[in-house]
Amino acid sequence: MGFVFGGNPFASPTLLVPLVMFAWIPIIIYLFSRLPARRAVVVTYLVAWLFLPEAGLPIIGLPDFTKTIATAYGILIATVIFDVGRITTFRYSWIDIPMTIWCLCPFASSITNDLGPYDGASAVLAQTITWGLPYFLGRIYLNNLTALRELAVGIFIGGLVYIPLCLYEIRLSPQLHSIFYGGHARADFGQTMRLGGFRPTVFMEHGLAVGAFMMAATLSGIWLWQTGVIKQLWNIPMEWLVGALFITFILTRSTGAYGLLAIAIALLYVGKELRTAFPVFLLIAAIGTYLFINAETNTYFTDQLLEFLGQFLPEDRVGSITFRFNNEELLADRAREKLIFGWGGWGRALIRDANGNQLTIQDSLWIIAFGHYGTVGLVSFATSMLMPIFNLFWVRYPARLWTNRKVAPAAVIAIMALMYMIDCLVNALINPIYIIATGGIAGLVLRRESLKSRAQIRPKATVSRRFAIQPKF
Repeated sequence: MGFVFGGNPFASPTLLVPLVMFAWIPIIIYLFSRLPARRAVVVTYLVAWLFLPEAGLPIIGLPDFTKTIATAYGILIATVIFDVGRITTFRYSWIDIPMTIWCLCPFASSITNDLGPYDGASAVLAQTITWGLPYFLGRIYLNNLTALRELAVGIFIGGLVYIPLCLYEIRLSPQLHSIFYGGHARADFGQTMRLGGFRPTVFMEHGLAVGAFMMAATLSGIWLWQTGVIKQLWNIPMEWLVGALFITFILTRSTGAYGLLAIAIALLYVGKELRTAFPVFLLIAAIGTYLFINAETNTYFTDQLLEFLGQFLPEDRVGSITFRFNNEELLADRAREKLIFGWGGWGRALIRDANGNQLTIQDSLWIIAFGHYGTVGLVSFATSMLMPIFNLFWVRYPARLWTNRKVAPAAVIAIMALMYMIDCLVNALINPIYIIATGGIAGLVLRRESLKSRAQIRPKATVSRRFAIQPKF
């Protein structure tokens, strides 16, 4: 069996798909030979996420060979070849415990559901490659302020590169993935229609993924511009670039991403003006409360929430959210039958009729974690992504430092990761960029020198205009 588009069984991948996918690991190795390793990691993940096809090669006993898996493999191989000493710098710490549990809990889920140790080992391998390996790479490569600056600038540049591609699909409909790779990433083309026009998908799984990425790129650009980290790029003033990116983002017609951008900007500017990260901590607590109520209790407050959202959102969006919430209530009831370790894989967490027909859809990443791996999986997943953010702002860099030119990129990356966790409450789009970012944030939290001298963080007044306005990597 060759490469297939997981969401579109009717597509016929072109020859370009295997050529690109099989060539990707050698290309990564070449990038590591030409670029500093840290920059190679950032470039590799962004290029893969933005341009490689949404296709997978099924491999028995291993995760499908997808662009995210190929990227993780390639970086690990390149690290062994060119930068093996980097691996020895890793020191396991308390902050890594939740990610470890998240990677290992599929084994307990398989065993407690009589699926056998082979199924459990295979599930652990898949979980580790998908989540643990990108997190580990973030821990060893993006664990300082300079590295997170490169990631923030890279995301912003990635958004700028995507502008003409998004505008093309907004005008002519999402066709680029089909033109280059032989089919749409998803069979349901109707989902590209939103708010009277087309929602671009470019080379991603769904228009929601494009909207979320353009949201992150816009957020990064706004904050890098407002904090003076970058004043111009390619000799173009930042206000022009940010404006073009913002307009394109609005045209992506992703209403959920609109809300996330508004929340993220509010968090950053409250931190800037009031010098407090309390709203961030409150939001983290709200996410935890939402998960606890929906997963661990029989209390449902979604009707009241839908009534509130109906005052602001279009009718079709409210209908979509209503469908998701109704599904989640049924799936949560099903998951509580296996409360500790969940149902494991093979669709056992789903609800089916007497004929085996599927009655529910797992739209949110949190309900997938809860249904498959129970309370242990849900708690470890949420904690592994949220605890580094909490500790970064509580222990290392309080809000009064967020506007500092060296700290600002790390702050905006952490807020991006927090917005991703909010998105996981309603969507199930695994994005490795946020996983490596979380690993980098965790590594930064553990760096003892990060608060040793605040003077070391402040940019010198004598820095030349060249370095003040150019994105220096």
